Amino acid sequence: MAENEQNKLTVDVRTSFGKGAARKIRALGKIPAVIYGHGTEPQHVTLPGHETALIIRRANALIELDIEGKDQTVLVKDVQRDPVRQIIEHMDLVIIRRGEKVQVEIPVHVEGESAPGTVANLDTTTLLLEVPAVSIPQNIVVSIEGLEDGAQVTAGDITLPEGAVLVSEPDLLILAIYTPQEESDDTDTEATDAPAEESSDSDE
Repeated sequence: MAENEQNKLTVDVRTSFGKGAARKIRALGKIPAVIYGHGTEPQHVTLPGHETALIIRRANALIELDIEGKDQTVLVKDVQRDPVRQIIEHMDLVIIRRGEKVQVEIPVHVEGESAPGTVANLDTTTLLLEVPAVSIPQNIVVSIEGLEDGAQVTAGDITLPEGAVLVSEPDLLILAIYTPQEESDDTDTEATDAPAEESSDSDE
């Protein structure tokens, strides 16, 4: 749990609900949220806005909450933002127990350079994994170092972190290496020749 010790927040239990109450909470620089999971009744809380925004910059962030003196570990399940202003409007948090495994989408990070003259086309940006809830990887690294034209990397080819299990289909295409085709000049030649032929016909 050491990697998440810095993600500790003191939250307030929320007793007022509705759009009007949520607007007042956001006006104070705070974020309304709901905690659920493990058969418990949903619990409505208010999170400190700035500290929370910093934490959730990391995908699949775990947060240690202090709820009226009681500690509760949660996983950020969903973040709802205003589509225009991108202000966080609401968050869904799922209760996590020690030893529990969760299924989460993990971002794919590409490293290295493929063979000269080739490029990598990333077809899938996340992988669905089952991992220990207290040690969710930040990303999955895929090396393309030296890969030649036509090479492909599937989900089953990727080395997963210890304790992680692949949930996505093993044959899911992650990326492919290809050589960009040079544009042909044939079209331009035809375009310049055509007017000349038309001009010849009209002179006759």
